[in-house]
Parts: sequence; structure tokens; C-alpha cells
Amino acid sequence: MQFLTSPIDRRRVLGTAAASALSVFGGASFAQSSNRVLRIGYQKGWLSLIKNRGSLEKRLAPLGVAVSWTEFNAGPVQLEALNVGSIDFGDVGEAPPIFAQAAGAPLVYAAATVPRPRLEGLLVPKDAKIQSVAELKGKRIALNKGSNVHYMLVQLLRKNGLQYSDVTPIFLPPPDARAAFEKGAVDAWAIWDPFLAAAQKTLDARLLADASGVANNRQYYFSSRDYASKNPDVLKIAIAEIDAIDSWVGANKAAAAAELSQVLGLEKRITELYIGRVAFGTKVVNADILAEQQAIADTFLELQLIPKKLNLRHAAPVNLG
Repeated sequence: MQFLTSPIDRRRVLGTAAASALSVFGGASFAQSSNRVLRIGYQKGWLSLIKNRGSLEKRLAPLGVAVSWTEFNAGPVQLEALNVGSIDFGDVGEAPPIFAQAAGAPLVYAAATVPRPRLEGLLVPKDAKIQSVAELKGKRIALNKGSNVHYMLVQLLRKNGLQYSDVTPIFLPPPDARAAFEKGAVDAWAIWDPFLAAAQKTLDARLLADASGVANNRQYYFSSRDYASKNPDVLKIAIAEIDAIDSWVGANKAAAAAELSQVLGLEKRITELYIGRVAFGTKVVNADILAEQQAIADTFLELQLIPKKLNLRHAAPVNLG
């Protein structure tokens, strides 16, 4: 879940993804096969649970559809892989698709979770004098540039009578932001789970505010327009399996926390806190959800994070309703 900021790192991961796909399906011989395939790019998390169970492969086998899995460290790199044709489907937060679309990626939003605003928040040290968002004026706030928490921070500040220009953003990926937070080099840290839960449990960091009332913080599942238009039946099954794992986690939180702790390499007490504030459910993206993404895109344009205005209706799902 760490963001790769180096172009060299991104090229290396993309090369690995492409090589993995070719090795699984035999390169040119795959292109001659009549069988279909769903190439999934995933980050450690919900899709890992589905991969471990093999349930998607079982559902798709009667359709003659094979599944390949390639792990990525960050959403932006997954979307670059989609753009160059290395994957067909993946999971990502709400911000990375905006940048991918601004760069011309042919993505569509295949599905979205229900709102999960409690999975991102603004932390301060446990002994900080700051007691409210309104007291952040003039303060240094660590965050990952262009991420879901970037949008959350802008909206939180506005809700509490401040402008983005009233604070000093310090752009750092999560590991570096945590180090700066621990050393007292920043006054607050805008971050998402499971980094959020880890800081609360291991640093006794205090949650100043989460995204409730300012951002929905959905998780998105994406595909390419070409793949979605040709394989709606495959994507419908993938979405159904994701919704099924959502339901399982919601009904088996202790077992899910134990399994997720192994997947993420975190203590169970951290994944228990994380899962305890997840809202469950996944569905096909509709016009209202695209409007939420449009608001994020418009905000990023205002902040000059993207070069042009986007029309999110162009990313509407194809034949998935």
C-alpha cells in the first residue's frame, strides 16, 4: 500500500507485471487461444482474501475464463499497468483514478464499495495541545500528495472554517510521514487504514477527525473500457465475489482480522481496529457515485493537481447494470 514515487520504480513494477502475465499465459500462444482471461492487479487486502480462497477461479471456470493475479504496491502503478494493457481489473482508492483519467487512461469504474469515511483520518500526537481541526491554522500536516486524504484534508478544513492555504502540507508517502510524525517534524498526519490503525495502536496517536461528513472514501474496482464492453459477464461475477467476501468479513470479523493480519503483516490488534470500522457492501457504480468522483476531480483541478477538467461520465461502466 506504499506509493512508489520514482519513475524507475514504476517502470520496474510495470515490467514485472507484464512479464508475470506473459509467463502465466505463454506469451503469443495466449493471444491465439479462444479462452478468455481476467488479469487482476491487486493490493494486499480484500482481493488477497479472494485470491487465497480460489473462489473466483471456481466461479469463472464454467465460462472458460482463467484468472491471473499480479500484486502491486500502490494504486497509481496498477492504473499505469491498466493503461499499457498488462491487467484488466483491479482495486484502488478514490484519488488515483482521477490522475489516471487526466493522463488519458481508458478506465471505467466497474464497482464501488459503500462509503467508508472512518477508514481515513487526521492524527495528532497523543499529548498535542490541538483539540480541533480549526486549531490547525499555520500547522504542518503530513499527507500523500494527490491521495484520498488530500481531498479529505481540503474538505475538513473547509468544514471548520479554514482554507487549504491556511496550513502547510508536507508531502510524504506513508512510511516517511510516519517517521516525521514520530519525530515531531509535523503537527498532524492525514492518513488511511491500515496505517491509521497502526499509528493509533503503536504510537498512541490521537484521532482528531475522520472523513465522516466530508468524504465518502469509497474503494473502487476498475477495468478498461474495452475489457468491460467485451466481458460484462466476467466482471459481474468478479463484483459478486467481492461483495461476497465483504459479507463474510462483516459476519466473521475476528477470523477476518486474523487472516488479514497475515496478509498485511500487521498485529491482529491493528487489523481488528481496522476491520471494526469498515462498512460492508460492493455494487456497480451509478451516476451518484460518479458525481462524487467528479467533485474530487474538480477539487484537484482547483488545486492544480491535474491539468484539465474531467467529465467523469466518460468513465461510466459498460453493460454492468
